[in-house]
Amino acid sequence: MTFDQALGALQQDNLTTFALPLFALTILLEIGVARRQRRQLYEQRDTLVSLSMLVLSALVEFLPKLLAFMAFYALHEISPLRDIVGRQWWAWTLLFLLDDLTYYGFHRANHSVRLLWAGHVGHHSSVRLNLGTALRQGVGERLHKFLFWLWLPLLGFDALMIFTMISLNLFYQFWVHTELVRRLPWALELVLNTPSHHRVHHASNIRYLDCNHGGVLVIWDRLFGTFAAESAAEPPIYGLTHNIHSHNPLRVASHEYKALWQDCRRANTWRERLQYLFLAPGWQHDGEDRRARVLRARQPQQ
Repeated sequence: MTFDQALGALQQDNLTTFALPLFALTILLEIGVARRQRRQLYEQRDTLVSLSMLVLSALVEFLPKLLAFMAFYALHEISPLRDIVGRQWWAWTLLFLLDDLTYYGFHRANHSVRLLWAGHVGHHSSVRLNLGTALRQGVGERLHKFLFWLWLPLLGFDALMIFTMISLNLFYQFWVHTELVRRLPWALELVLNTPSHHRVHHASNIRYLDCNHGGVLVIWDRLFGTFAAESAAEPPIYGLTHNIHSHNPLRVASHEYKALWQDCRRANTWRERLQYLFLAPGWQHDGEDRRARVLRARQPQQ
């Protein structure tokens, strides 16, 4: 497949054409169920912010996505595996696992490096968890996201395959942003990212901070020590450890960049500035260390 043919297939994006109406329908269904149960799962201004950030992230992503597609195509062309790895069933299965592992690494890095967190934090800014929150995409993260996938075309996977799998992974993640589904059968909870696991991810409770980064699978969190189970004794409290109380989508998308800039300005040395950029959120050169792992270590064992 030539580059022009592959780019044309990408531009058709049939998955998005199918997904957006489905997302809208299921959000309306969730709103209806929540009202019938008299649960305040949605708030109009909050939902409008989520929709606005979806549009903003799509605009910001346009050029990085195009550049990434070009890079993926070029790297695939020089891969020694390009004539071995095609679109066989085993290649799709292997790509599913490698893509999900890559997403885990990307997502974990967004929580572990403050510069990257600044582009992701908007997704966590809502104090509610609903299907609308799934559309509240991190805007700044669109700039660095595809760098994490550059290794896959070198393994012989073509650019269109990779982008298709990225989209399918995100499509799956939509439904886990809900409080209406409590638990799946234990075997599925063991392997998959589920609403229960993702409620933990969106929680600001210390015991839940920076846990459950998986996309489709939760096995990576179990393997690499970032898994936490939802506890009935401690319901998740959604939002940030310090909420911004704003319904301005531009502020929601950019507030952490401003805070990071201010911290770098008041730092005394370049070493401290680099630490602000690349250590986890919560580190300070002149105050209490409030990184998630530090806070968790201070908590009494339960």
